[in-house]
Amino acid sequence: MNMIIGLGVVLVFGILYMIFRIGNLVGIVREKKEGDGWNTINAVLFMVFMVGSLILFFWYSFKEIGAYELPVASVHGAITDSLFWITMWVTVAAFVIIFIVMFWITYAYRYDKNRRAAFFADNHYLEITWTVVPAIVLALLIFKGLRTWNDITGPAANDAVVIEVIGQQFAWTARYPGVKDKELGHHSYKLIDASNEFGLDLTDKNSFDDFKSLTLHIPKGKEVLLKIRAKDVLHSVFLPHFRLKMDAVPGVATHFKFTATKTTAEMRAETGNPNFNYEMACTEVCGKGHFSMKFPVIVEEPEEYEKWMASQESWLKQNPDYLKLVPANLKEAAIIKAGLPANSASLETTNSVTLK
Repeated sequence: MNMIIGLGVVLVFGILYMIFRIGNLVGIVREKKEGDGWNTINAVLFMVFMVGSLILFFWYSFKEIGAYELPVASVHGAITDSLFWITMWVTVAAFVIIFIVMFWITYAYRYDKNRRAAFFADNHYLEITWTVVPAIVLALLIFKGLRTWNDITGPAANDAVVIEVIGQQFAWTARYPGVKDKELGHHSYKLIDASNEFGLDLTDKNSFDDFKSLTLHIPKGKEVLLKIRAKDVLHSVFLPHFRLKMDAVPGVATHFKFTATKTTAEMRAETGNPNFNYEMACTEVCGKGHFSMKFPVIVEEPEEYEKWMASQESWLKQNPDYLKLVPANLKEAAIIKAGLPANSASLETTNSVTLK
């Protein structure tokens, strides 16, 4: 069916072209200059096409613009969106001006037997204008973008919520600091094994109450610092509603800070979708299971977030066998911070740990 339609379109255009050529030949036979009349007709048609195209462009743009606009749920996301729309309007303005000028020149300077073309090698004023003006506009846009980027990748506030996100084929995991110290412990890739997937360094007391989560919980209205790393290949953290995207690079620590402005419940009300959920995805093609790297995200009020934090069990409590890797002088502190039973000290111990 598509082939028949295609052949029909080709046939129609072929017939129209033949009619056009026959008209020119008839004009030549009648001793009329070839193209004299058709130049004016084509010039007018160019102007009609210009006006119609601009009307169609703006009508469709304003009609469909809302369908592709994703709700924003972070402070810097609103700034990022404003930068996007400023860039878009600058681009559209440049496009419209160039579009009109090109078609107007085609119409205004159509063939005229009483007019001779003017030739000039160059025009310094024109060249300076169309070089300096775009350079100034682009510089302003770039400087504003760099300022925003430096802000969201700069040092976080002292009271920021720190969360570590780890990517691996083909899943995400999150590590949170415990409520007692609110500081993530050290880690080392040399310590990663089947159970210690974070590579927790149990010689660091801050790691005793760290815990694992298979859901990313974020408090509303509080600055969050995401520490990002990968265990195998290149991944990419993507939180579209927060306008957050940062690569997870093996061997290189990256980070991104943001402040959520809408809870999951508020976003459900705004979108009218009771099943709405935030989601973190991987936007780096990292292998055959790339599609499965979807991580649930829950944004909640600070009070609810604190309750959730307090209800979590430390990684060390879930893996008490690793208590034997804690130095003897830190064992008591580890038992208390990890929430282990008091008799946990009876487990086999070692006085020190050597990283291999």
